[in-house]
Formats: sequence, structure tokens, C-alpha cells
Amino acid sequence: MAVVALTDKEFSQFQRFIYEAAGISMANGKQALVSGRLAKRLAHYQLNSYGEYLRLLESREQASELQVAVDLLTTNETYFFREPKHFALLRELALEARTARRSIRVWSAASSTGEEAYSIAMVLADVLGEAAWEVLGTDISTRVLERARFGHYVMERASGVPLDLLKRYCLKGQGKQEGTMLIERSLRQRVQFMHLNLNQPLPRLGSFDVIFLRNVMIYFNLETKRQVVARLLGQLRPGGYLLIGHSETLNDINDTLQAVAPSIYRKP
Repeated sequence: MAVVALTDKEFSQFQRFIYEAAGISMANGKQALVSGRLAKRLAHYQLNSYGEYLRLLESREQASELQVAVDLLTTNETYFFREPKHFALLRELALEARTARRSIRVWSAASSTGEEAYSIAMVLADVLGEAAWEVLGTDISTRVLERARFGHYVMERASGVPLDLLKRYCLKGQGKQEGTMLIERSLRQRVQFMHLNLNQPLPRLGSFDVIFLRNVMIYFNLETKRQVVARLLGQLRPGGYLLIGHSETLNDINDTLQAVAPSIYRKP
């Protein structure tokens, strides 16, 4: 079945759709991304236009299709130990927790396929061993969360993992799995993943010592950024740290946090 091109009107409608569903402000000029990622869904339902697919979503006749569309339209790009200074800080905090004999909880708030959450877990396991620590990874995309739970990656993604941690917590693929690696089971079991929309009221998650909110605010407009940060700060313990992407800032977003270093903020 031949599919017509995505029109400018349809693209603007999908911009509104992803903003309302996920708080994401999709930039102009992303028509090729939208049409490329959704073309198979049109074929699946034997639809002749993107407008028909949008009407299917808005009708809620296929409730699960809403999540499929959100999964396809949200970009998920990450890798292990991204921005090493954040993990150096995490190691310091874990050492302090070990000395004080207290637990530590860390939230990877836009965990994508899990590399960030597992990087956090490797640092905590290395410093604290079997002691009380928790890592929560959340994302709006159920598709990437399934991949995160499985913990199976192509080896190229592991280039940033320190060699000692790679040897201890990652299994090298053999035979048909050559060129891949699997996060070791006991580490996988210490990381919890759950589906969460940061643009909606949060469930009861408890409080955290560190929250990673990295490279996600670039997709939000100013008011959405303010709302998301305010929600997350409600889950951050006094003295806890909020970490954002190195290209991001909290200027005009929140003035209650103390800037410790670029991309590192502390709650008073």
C-alpha cells in the first residue's frame, strides 16, 4: 500500500500530540524522523495517511497504540559512564555513605536503554558491595525499558566502562553473541526499572540522595522544565544532588538549588 508523504499540517499535529503525551517540544524540521518512524504503523493498520493514524491515536480505539507512538517518537541515545565527573562525584558520595554506614538511593530519571542506571550500579557495587544501596531507572518509553531490563548491549557501547568494572560486572558474548556483552545477573537484579512520565504527577518513589536528569530537558519548553524539576526536587533529600547534562542549565528554571559545578546542583 502506497503511503502519501507527511504534510506540514500533519507534522504540526504530531508536534502537538507528543507535547501533550510526553511534554516534549519537537523541533521543526523533524518531518523525516516522524514519517520514517511511523511508516510501519501505517502499514500495520493499512492506513493511507499520517492523518488517519493520528485519528486512530486520538480515538483511543487501540489504547496500547498510544504507547507505541510515544516509544517511536522519543529519541533514546545514551552510553555507559557518560560525563565521567558525575560518576566521580557518585563515588565520593558512596564512600561517605560507607564511612557513615548509611544507605544510598540513586534515580536515573530518563534511563533509556539502561546504560546510565547500570553505570551508577557498578560504582555503588564497587564501593559498597552488598551494603544497602538502590538504583531506580525510569523512562517514558516501555520499549527501551524492556531492553534495559535485559541488560544486553553491543560491545562498542562499553568503551567508557573502566576496565576493572567491565571485567567484574559484564559478561563477554561468545559464539553467536560475539561482539556483545551482558550485565552480570546479580547487578541487574539490584537495579529496578519502571515506566514513568516525568510530565505527570509522580507516584510515591521515596527520597533519593542523587537524581540524574541528564540530556532530557533539551526536549522540554521552559514551563515544562520548571514543572519537571520541581517534581523531582520533591523526591530529593536535603543535601542531595541533581545532575543534568553538560549542555543544560537551570538558569530561569529553579533558583533554590546551589550550583556546585557545571551541571551539578545541590539541594540546601
